Amino acid sequence: MSSLFITGTDTDVGKTYVAAGLAVTLRKMGIDVGIMKPFAAGSAQKKGFKSEDVEILSNAAQVNDPEMLLNPQFFPIAASPYTALKNLKIKPNVELIINRFKKLSKLHSMMLVEGMGGIMTPILQNYFVTNLIKDMKLPALIVTRTKIGTINHTIMTCKMCEKYKIPIKGIVINNFDNDGYRVKELKRDLENLTNVQILGSIPFIDDMSDTSLYSVFKKNINFKFLLS
Repeated sequence: MSSLFITGTDTDVGKTYVAAGLAVTLRKMGIDVGIMKPFAAGSAQKKGFKSEDVEILSNAAQVNDPEMLLNPQFFPIAASPYTALKNLKIKPNVELIINRFKKLSKLHSMMLVEGMGGIMTPILQNYFVTNLIKDMKLPALIVTRTKIGTINHTIMTCKMCEKYKIPIKGIVINNFDNDGYRVKELKRDLENLTNVQILGSIPFIDDMSDTSLYSVFKKNINFKFLLS
């Protein structure tokens, strides 16, 4: 069963939300799914995991894996790993990330790895999220949105995957904008322009409970294709 690297067309497109929904649904489908967020950044939580995103993902997958595996590096700054390196002198450790990923992969049947920011977020000089995906040898699942400009961002993301020879499993449209494209039209245009399958569209929901996420994602995402 193939693991996935969940990336996005930009930051704040809902990668964590989509990853959590996928984790809940896959778990309820009887799949032993693990999660990982190699790099996380921002203000550390006072309790539990430093990263709120990691806590959301861990709860969704209901895993008991230690934080040092789920989130090997946390930067107490809302910026890219490269900026953390420059500002805080904390060097991103790619070798550590790959080793921890390999350990987690042995513990679970399928892994969902959530990236940081967009696909060209810099980790080191001349080493980007694209390089990390390539080194992990994973196909990408791209999360996009409906806001005007998303076609440009999605095409560029797909082109970078093509440049780095990263297979794309599909695109998920996170439909949380109220002033963007109509999903039906966006799906048509993106599939025509990128030749990548749209796996589904997720509406905005307030209820992040297991029951709610499972209901929404099972109904709106093509899991048969996702798992093929």
